[in-house]
Amino acid sequence: MATYTRRTRVAAPLSEVWEFHSKISGLEALTPEWMNLDVVAVRGPDGEPDPEELLTGSKVRMSMRPLGIGPAQRWTSHIVEREYGGGTAMFRDEMVGGPFRKWVHTHQFYADGDETLVEDRLEYELPGGPVGRAASPAAVVGFEPMFRYRHRKTKELLESGIRARGRRDE
Repeated sequence: MATYTRRTRVAAPLSEVWEFHSKISGLEALTPEWMNLDVVAVRGPDGEPDPEELLTGSKVRMSMRPLGIGPAQRWTSHIVEREYGGGTAMFRDEMVGGPFRKWVHTHQFYADGDETLVEDRLEYELPGGPVGRAASPAAVVGFEPMFRYRHRKTKELLESGIRARGRRDE
C-alpha cells in the first residue's frame, strides 16, 4: 500500500491543536476551497447528529468536487481510533465508501514545550486492482498541494490565536 506523510511544527500547545482537530469545524477550516467540500452529515458514535467532538465511532459523510471538475466524490470518514494523553494525541479515520480502494489517515500530535509537532500519515490504494496499486504512488501529486495547504492553514489559524491571546494578556 502506498503512503504519504507530512509534518509541521506549530507554535501552539498540544491541547489547543488537539481541540481544533477534534471538531468538524477544524476539517472545514483546513480543506482548501478548491476541493469544494460539502459536509453532508456528522454522526457521533451513538448516532447523535452534529456532535461537539469527533470521538471514536463518529462518522462524517461528505462530498468533494476538486477544482469543480467531474461529478462530486461521495465519501464517508469513520473515526476508528482516538487517544490523548502523556504529551501525545492521535486519531485515525478510515474511508468507508469513496473514490479510493483503501484510505487510512492517521493524525498524530506531539507536544514539544509550548509547540506541537503535527503529522499526517496516509495509507492508500487507488481503485483498479494491480494497475491501481501500481499507480498509487503517483497520487502524491494530488495530495501534496492539499496537505501543504492544511499544514500552512493549521499554523496560520493556531499561531495567530496564540499571538492574539498574548496581546490580550498584556
